[in-house]
Amino acid sequence: MSRIRPSVTSSPLTSPSLTSPSTTHRPRITWPLAVPATAGALFLLIPLAALLLRAPWRHLPGILTGTGALGALRLSLLCATAATLCSLALGVPLAWVLARTDHPATTVLRALVTLPLVLPPVVGGVALLLALGRTGLVGRHLATWFGVSLPFTTAAVVVAETFVAMPFLVITVEGALRSADRDLEEAAATLGSGPFATFRRVTLPLAAPGLLAGGVLAWARALGEFGATITFAGNFPDVTRTMPLTVYLALESDPDAAVALSLVLLATSVAVLALLRGTWMAPGTGR
Repeated sequence: MSRIRPSVTSSPLTSPSLTSPSTTHRPRITWPLAVPATAGALFLLIPLAALLLRAPWRHLPGILTGTGALGALRLSLLCATAATLCSLALGVPLAWVLARTDHPATTVLRALVTLPLVLPPVVGGVALLLALGRTGLVGRHLATWFGVSLPFTTAAVVVAETFVAMPFLVITVEGALRSADRDLEEAAATLGSGPFATFRRVTLPLAAPGLLAGGVLAWARALGEFGATITFAGNFPDVTRTMPLTVYLALESDPDAAVALSLVLLATSVAVLALLRGTWMAPGTGR
């Protein structure tokens, strides 16, 4: 007598045709999203295209060598790099406190720390002047005790750029620290690692992609800073006149020079972001 085998029917949940990776479809962009997305892309790209089309390519070398652009670019690069290093030294510990502290005061601190993101840069420059100026809240003591006067110096440019750029690094690193695997930190502590050793050997490597992303964003923001710089540091050639300030001055007297200088600043920013894009835009950044 033959044994009757029960037939096996595939359910919709176990069907190979539905679970096979080969049947996975990429989401298609529908027109209600494609239209505003295209408009947004054009809104951002058309001004850049106009800058490229308007640039005096034939006279570009002469303009760059005759308007002090190279000195202003050198000063901008040095100050932006110094501001980024200051942001790393101060912002990473601050981001760690915000990410690891669960206290009502942390919410207030986070709001105050990120305030320069929405604060007009000129207002930030006025605040720095009132705090660190010769008669400011802290500046008067710096002048009396140490003979240090920050306003209208190159150091003032670094301070102004750090003030506006560091929040970008703080919020990026905080997000990376929050999404990092806490089990590895607890395992290191269980094995006898101290808090600072755990932070240096475990936490920082886990947050390295977010740390690099925050550093790049802070550097780019510092490179293009204008309002806080001109308010707190002034506009003195070879001392505080960065590329954005040079572009502003050239726009009043020589539009072609302003376009050429803007093109150099744009090319510098794009080059840095393009070189580091594979790291700070990679999947898993901040994990």
